Amino acid sequence: MTLGTSTAYHYKVVRQFAIMTVVWGIVGMGLGVFIAAQLVWPELNFNLPWTSFGRLRPLHTNAVIFAFGGCALFATSYYTVQRTCQTQLFSPKLAAFTFWGWQLVIVLAAISLPLGFTSSKEYAELEWPIDLLITVVWVAYALVFFGTLMKRKTKHIYVGNWFFGAFIITVALLHIVNNLEVPVSLTKSYSLYSGATDAMIQWWYGHNAVGFFLTAGFLGMMYYFVPKQAERPVYSYRLSIVHFWALITLYIWAGPHHLHYTALPDWAQSLGMVMSLVLLAPSWGGMINGMMTLSGAWHKLRSDPILRFLVVSLAFYGMSTFEGPMMAIKTVNALSHYTDWTIGHVHAGALGWVAMISIGALYHMIPKIFGREHMYSIGLINAHFWLATIGTVLYIASMWVSGIVQGLMWRAINDDGTLTYSFVEALQASHPGFVVRLIGGAIFFSGMLLMAYNTWRTVRSAQPAQIAVAAQMA
Repeated sequence: MTLGTSTAYHYKVVRQFAIMTVVWGIVGMGLGVFIAAQLVWPELNFNLPWTSFGRLRPLHTNAVIFAFGGCALFATSYYTVQRTCQTQLFSPKLAAFTFWGWQLVIVLAAISLPLGFTSSKEYAELEWPIDLLITVVWVAYALVFFGTLMKRKTKHIYVGNWFFGAFIITVALLHIVNNLEVPVSLTKSYSLYSGATDAMIQWWYGHNAVGFFLTAGFLGMMYYFVPKQAERPVYSYRLSIVHFWALITLYIWAGPHHLHYTALPDWAQSLGMVMSLVLLAPSWGGMINGMMTLSGAWHKLRSDPILRFLVVSLAFYGMSTFEGPMMAIKTVNALSHYTDWTIGHVHAGALGWVAMISIGALYHMIPKIFGREHMYSIGLINAHFWLATIGTVLYIASMWVSGIVQGLMWRAINDDGTLTYSFVEALQASHPGFVVRLIGGAIFFSGMLLMAYNTWRTVRSAQPAQIAVAAQMA
């Protein structure tokens, strides 16, 4: 695309979010390794309430989803929307507010969750004052993003921006509806809903947090960075549009599959199962579109570890979006529900898809926003790729095996109808899987440390003049 030279991109906020993506990735994933170690060695709970697994686990999920993943989405959406619209960000001051506001949300989460201040809703544990701050920051984010689209110098809105836009709008809707609550003090509130209704609203939110925050947003990332790194056009632009409309139409209805065999009405459970199965089609359509974008460029995988990150992330996306619908089938869910199989599935998406696509996008983007030709060390990127891949495979394979063992032991009964195994026996059988998971997580985390060093050396070598030139439209 040909651009003018009279305008400069606003890269300062992109640089800030990119650096904090790496920082929060290390914090969140390091915390994940620590709580995985707590399951291997329970003594690491230290018999203290604020260091217990129950307090630190929601801190880990919030850190990796909203701190690491959120910063990656802010950085890449601000970067992508400027370059595809050939214009500056709408209101750089408002964009700066979204950066500092989002960091404040993260810090408040890091303080409040270990202290036990929680609404107890999965992925929505933060209490009402922080929820209000999130809402204000998110409205500012929407104004910046859609304001930039409105002032674009191109007639066309690139498909990646469709995904980013849908993610921003839907997450706002999910956040507001699920967090309708009655405050009783500064640190405690109660949900406006009750019973099965509360559960249904929560998992309508919870699964669509996965569907829009962790899928649609990162698909916007995929549709920009995969073609750019491969130096090939999107395989089928028409398929990308079909992918978009099918995904956002279907994903919103899949949440009830989290509530099989509960008090939720049977028709709602069945609806969640059916829509989850139908969702396989657009998910794989997007995965195939991304993969086929490499047509004529597959040879680049031999020498380009950044492209390997992006392509392997698509493979994990395809795998986890096949596994999810299969686990939504009631008969499969009867075995998998509440087991570590679910943990394996989540991390196939979280480590294999979300983290790898983010890492690949950052490796592509960081040199450009800091005025460098490439990252400090391609060799370190290559080492990071193998550490991330091996760590992810060990993690999810151990949880698959552990989860299936748990499910089979829990449902085994004697001739007289009594349980064959106690819960403690199932826990003992799971211990080797916990050890392998810890090893896999530690390997993945070590790759993030390499990324931090590589990023630091890249940024440190950038001169102010080079950063200024990087912001020029070229």
